[in-house]
Amino acid sequence: MVEEAKGLSTSFNGHRLRTGRFSVPGNVYVLTVVVEQRKQVFSDWRLGRLVVQQFRSAEECGMVHSLAWVVMPDHFHWMIELQEGSLPNLMCRVKSRSSQTLKRRTHHNGRLWQRGYYDRALRSEDDFKKAARYIVANPLRARLVTRIGDYPLWDAIWL
Repeated sequence: MVEEAKGLSTSFNGHRLRTGRFSVPGNVYVLTVVVEQRKQVFSDWRLGRLVVQQFRSAEECGMVHSLAWVVMPDHFHWMIELQEGSLPNLMCRVKSRSSQTLKRRTHHNGRLWQRGYYDRALRSEDDFKKAARYIVANPLRARLVTRIGDYPLWDAIWL
């Protein structure tokens, strides 16, 4: 019942995820974005690479320093150190550009991403490596692979 309520609140009230959100350059965040209706869009790893290109683009333009990421079939987790700008601007950029690229590549119509996103600020006393390991182990926990090295859509600066 609680899980159902959680699912409903994120599906229908994604705009509330922004309440109380703030961005601080230099802080480390774990960001999570979910595909609309949890469709398994990125089961094809080549489409997942379109999202990875946007992670790299955001890093190249100086918005973030990527620490770890994984693109799962229906969502992604991205651990970043924010360099400049804000989380809403960053997420708008990554979501819109990846959506546009995917639509051009697949002729997909409709929304790619659910509204909103989840963010969690990590404090300096948090174990960044532990958070990164948790992120990149997602394919193992989802039983998509038996070894992380067999999954094509992940990276971390420590591993």
